[in-house]
Amino acid sequence: MEHEPIELPIDELVSIDDFYESYLANSFPLQPDSPALFNPERLLQIESEITQLLDFDIATARPPEAQDCMGVLETSIVEVLETGIMEVDPLSDIVFQGQEEASEEDSLGEEHSPLRVIQEELMEESSPIDLLLMGAEAVESKNWPVVSAIISKLNDNLFNQENGNNPFNRLALFFAQGLHWKSIISPLEMPRRTFSRGPNTISAIQMIQELSPYIKFAHFTANQAILEATLADRDVHVVDFDIMEGIQWPPLMVDLARHDDTSLRITAIVTDQETEASIQQTGRRLKEFANSIDLRFTFDQLLMQEEEDFRTIHQAGHTVIANCMINQPHMPSKCLSMVRTFLGGMTALSPKIVVLVEEELLSFAKASSSLSFVEFFCEALHYYMALSDSLVNVSGFTGGYEMCLKVIEQEVLGKRILDSVRQFPCEEWERKLWRDGLCLKGFRPVPLSSSNVAQAKYLVSVFSGEYRVQYEKYRLALCWKSRPLTTASIWAPISRAV
Repeated sequence: MEHEPIELPIDELVSIDDFYESYLANSFPLQPDSPALFNPERLLQIESEITQLLDFDIATARPPEAQDCMGVLETSIVEVLETGIMEVDPLSDIVFQGQEEASEEDSLGEEHSPLRVIQEELMEESSPIDLLLMGAEAVESKNWPVVSAIISKLNDNLFNQENGNNPFNRLALFFAQGLHWKSIISPLEMPRRTFSRGPNTISAIQMIQELSPYIKFAHFTANQAILEATLADRDVHVVDFDIMEGIQWPPLMVDLARHDDTSLRITAIVTDQETEASIQQTGRRLKEFANSIDLRFTFDQLLMQEEEDFRTIHQAGHTVIANCMINQPHMPSKCLSMVRTFLGGMTALSPKIVVLVEEELLSFAKASSSLSFVEFFCEALHYYMALSDSLVNVSGFTGGYEMCLKVIEQEVLGKRILDSVRQFPCEEWERKLWRDGLCLKGFRPVPLSSSNVAQAKYLVSVFSGEYRVQYEKYRLALCWKSRPLTTASIWAPISRAV
């Protein structure tokens, strides 16, 4: 089977020294709460530097035997196209095996039973979206035999080459697998997933970075809020829930370095020992960058297992800021207990502000609502189709670029769909734990500055498509058409003025 060469939009690799020198030359200060002095060119200038940092991480992520990232990606995509199987879940060696896990007698009764005939006729006439919603209803009512039969039918329909080669049907495969997992395991009992960032994943994230404002919106909005909150402070201490490669921080470091005698300390939260080495590497790179711009900088790590661990953080004389990004597409999914532990631990530290950036689908606002699983599942279908639609429409994928979209689906969107469906609680006691965990007790929302809102509006204006910014009820949302994708908000202790 012949395939066209894949040409991904990835720049030439740069050294880490080039990256830091470029940041030093091209970073400019933002003006706090002053739209008239807002400098939009700064966003464009640091955009290429962030891309270069991702390029650097692609180079470091390659194993010696796979130096050519293009070859790795092409092999992966060709396998997807030829087999129809997207391996997205390292916990399981299945995509859909519902039909193998339940016998015919268990799933729909005897072969010629009236119930079996009626259900088969209904499923035969149903579209994939109807089948998915029927499956969600069966999960909510704990009708596991029907769930198994629906997954089997979806498997047959969506792997059909004539029906499966479009974005919706490809995403529907992930939703079906999410239903399968939901039928066999409780979200609170989910085994912990080992997160790895291979060349394919980093390349997919870089494509999202270039095609949409999603990642930039999160980083720029958070950094602007931190800068404004610490204008009068000399020693700034950021506790970062999920630092990853640290690409959020160089622009803020440049801004802080322009203030006389200012220091920055970043404490990166470590949630498992497997990521400890990569976080240490992130700290080393940030220290090198801080040295290049003469910023007093300290980097440390905290292995977070319980709220009591935060008592070991030394904060004397520092202005403490909590930076919490949850369920962003470029980040590994964090389970509810981790989010709850982080927010509880940070409450004890009484930070000046908590900067919260959330995926809209699993936001705090959703946690406080009484959504049923079926209602959430329907929301998730709309949400991920909007996210996929935004990438398709702004990029105009054709030929090799259609394959790029499939890499994004496999490496990013598919994993997020699985985690979202699996984590949403069905039982009332699970929902109560979810609602109690996703809250900031003792904190109040505070308005974002007009400068921050203006920055976000300018950011979306440089991307094609129908991206919009919506600001209401203290929440700044990045939207595709009318649907919010991710939201940013600032929270301060009730007893403290910002």
